[in-house]
Amino acid sequence: MIPRYARAAAADIWSPQTRFSIMFEIEAHAADAMADLGVIPKEAAETIWAKGRDVIWDAERIDAIEREVKHDVIAFLTHVTEVVGPEARFLHQGMTSSDVNDTALAVQLSRATDLLIEDVDLVLAALKKRAFEHRMTPCVGRSHAIHAEPTTFGLKLAGHYAEFQRAKERLAMAKFEIATCAISGAVGTFANVSPQVEAHVAEKMGLAVEPVSTQVIPRDRHAAYFCALAVVASSIERLAVEIRHLQRTEVLEAEEAFDVGQKGSSAMPHKRNPILTENLTGLARLIRSAAVPALENVALWHERDISHSSVERGIAPDATIHMDFALRRLAGVMERLVVYPENMAKNLDRLGGLVHSQRVLLALTQKGSSREGGYAAVQRNAMKVWRGEGNFLDFLKADPEITLADEELEALFDLGYHFKHVDTVFARVFGEQA
Repeated sequence: MIPRYARAAAADIWSPQTRFSIMFEIEAHAADAMADLGVIPKEAAETIWAKGRDVIWDAERIDAIEREVKHDVIAFLTHVTEVVGPEARFLHQGMTSSDVNDTALAVQLSRATDLLIEDVDLVLAALKKRAFEHRMTPCVGRSHAIHAEPTTFGLKLAGHYAEFQRAKERLAMAKFEIATCAISGAVGTFANVSPQVEAHVAEKMGLAVEPVSTQVIPRDRHAAYFCALAVVASSIERLAVEIRHLQRTEVLEAEEAFDVGQKGSSAMPHKRNPILTENLTGLARLIRSAAVPALENVALWHERDISHSSVERGIAPDATIHMDFALRRLAGVMERLVVYPENMAKNLDRLGGLVHSQRVLLALTQKGSSREGGYAAVQRNAMKVWRGEGNFLDFLKADPEITLADEELEALFDLGYHFKHVDTVFARVFGEQA
């Protein structure tokens, strides 16, 4: 993670101070449960909270201790002892390092996901607003990047809205799956710590109890989480790529807002480049890069190894911080997107009516032509238009094999025909009130 692509709200979740505060809460809540069970003195649990609750943990001191002891959780607990005093000896009773680290990671990922869901809501709001604004703005649909049939820009955006609704659901499920607590001790048998302690910590930290933790929370959960982020990143990229294509000079149906004083090129003063959506494409690649290491983390040795640890220290903050930044940037792009309906209309007419070829083919079959014969006749005239020889409708009217009257042919070139079910699609996506 670099500051250029990090918002403070997302970066703070992964700061050392936040992590140490979460680790302390886990240990202190566990101490409370142990005190209730009579494992440690109740006064000790109260002192731990009283002396540690509002402490700003000294990250440099913890790092210094770790350089000596070569163990992150021991370094943290040593510093807690320096702050809390003798009662700190009652912390971590029967627990193991993964109990603290895995549960803390679950809290951080849960908080990060809450932020991501808020971000998706911003994207959804922007997409909905622009979709309704351009509900009936005609534009050409493209398949293989080639003109196909007419659609509306609102329908394009409605499709992306539906996709980000699914993204929101994926993130909610990802949070549900990742938000588990493990306080089960070495190899996960609860030999030296009661399951009641785990249940208490889980409740206090807003997590579910991990059914079976073999000293670590199983990493299939984390793999599913980062794969969900990868899918959402691809949805971001799909919309970003659409805007990049629409901003091409020879298309120019929509473009990113260009601010007063903004410069597009160090060499060419005329340039207005799609820099934000290009950036989103790059960020999507970074986010997706977390998926494969997360999948490889699933196969840990026996009950536990730490081959996953170094991976997650990198991918967890990086992927969530980049995702937060990308979603916020995407929402801003869509809110300010400049749309050119007149260019959409011009491009729609660019092929002289070829976008209506299917309607002509269907009408011919309904008049008695074979599909093969009708297709050949329509295609023959269409190819003349591709070669720049004239107008599609004129060619059709002059072709004796086109067994349709002139007025029938003209009716087939009605643009509005293609939009009769726009309201149906909008009702599916946005609800019946649409």
